[in-house]
Amino acid sequence: MNALTTRVFNNGNSQAVRIPAEFRLDTDRVTISRNEQGDLVIHPLRAQRGASLLQALDELRGVDDAFIAALEAEQDHPLPMQEREGL
Repeated sequence: MNALTTRVFNNGNSQAVRIPAEFRLDTDRVTISRNEQGDLVIHPLRAQRGASLLQALDELRGVDDAFIAALEAEQDHPLPMQEREGL
């Protein structure tokens, strides 16, 4: 991989590095560390897309068969239609 020269600039109290398009990241979070040689190493972090859904699915593992059967029984017997007065 070819090395590119880029700019370092101040952003508030921090420094930022312009990342050229050739090294574009598909995430908005990274970890940054320094190796034994003193080089900065940037590792993209995977986006947390669907983390809430995965957590909910993980919690459903503890749901027992009786609970699932009760939910299915409720779906088989829907509530009766409510009668309403017109306006």
